[in-house]
Amino acid sequence: MPADRAWVDVDLDAVLANARRVAAVSGARLMPMVKANGYGLGAVAVARALEAIDPWGFGVATVEEGAELRAAGIDRPIVLFSPPLVSWLPLIRRHRLRPALGDLDALQAWIAGGAEPFHLAVDTGMSRAGFPAADRALLAEVREVVRGAAGYEGAFTHFHSADTDPQSVDEGWRAFHDAVSALGTRPALLHAANSAAALAGHAYAADLVRPGIFLYGGRAGAHEPRPVATLRAKVVSVRKLAAGETVSYGATWRAERPATVATIALGYADGLPRAFAARGIVRLAGGNAPVRGRITMDMTVLETNDTTRVGDEALVFGEELLLDAQADRAGTISYELLTSLSRRVERRYRGG
Repeated sequence: MPADRAWVDVDLDAVLANARRVAAVSGARLMPMVKANGYGLGAVAVARALEAIDPWGFGVATVEEGAELRAAGIDRPIVLFSPPLVSWLPLIRRHRLRPALGDLDALQAWIAGGAEPFHLAVDTGMSRAGFPAADRALLAEVREVVRGAAGYEGAFTHFHSADTDPQSVDEGWRAFHDAVSALGTRPALLHAANSAAALAGHAYAADLVRPGIFLYGGRAGAHEPRPVATLRAKVVSVRKLAAGETVSYGATWRAERPATVATIALGYADGLPRAFAARGIVRLAGGNAPVRGRITMDMTVLETNDTTRVGDEALVFGEELLLDAQADRAGTISYELLTSLSRRVERRYRGG
């Protein structure tokens, strides 16, 4: 049994509620993204819970992520969204994954190797992967390669600013459909919408939507989900400081008056960003306890009150301190807070 040090409570019922909301608003079937270990919360546990909504399949970013789901008995389609090297293709076939192909060499090699399904990646502004929508000469080459290919199952794009710029979504949507037309054959499945675009309604739903952060309790544009993850850590030390005493490496904080500080068993090796020290607060002893001094690898010091005792629980994020608000305090985003949680933070599940 893991030591009672630091853990994240994962509400699988909340994951399902968030998924059902995306499905209801978009009107489309879901391909939930479970990459990065289910956004840090456990890909296998999340995928098993999401079976209750009958998703089309799941999205991952690495071959190993897909293999983990297969080993756990997940039998639905799994799309590998990171561009694969040609040398990876045999392993992708072995684990029955569907590659996202945006490179001619990889596309030709995949089709030559068999009739297994694949999805074409279309770049409409991200400029990181996929066939550029504006490169009609290249799309004409792709058209000839996929003509009659039995595995041509899907085509997709990714909106670069769905949560902040509706006009960019419209532009990307038009560019995507123009590219699909240039490719000649419309595959069975078109998909483009992430959480924010899917929650905009039916307009960008296509055949599938690909929710990610919203499922895990992160805000998507103006849309607030049900909280999913609650990160807690135990107090392992409490001490009194006299005026003038310092805290942590570099002595960056000095008590201006007598103070009580508590050390919690959570540091940057657990996923708490060092930048959180600048404006961070943690819920402890009935109030908000500010971080004092630098966050260290395994521990963080908080200023608290005289009621705090060793063994008390500190709440880092959850319903009382929302994930996105804490990410803002750390100068980052909810995605990074979740996916940075290390393996030594125990995952505890309820519901689902």
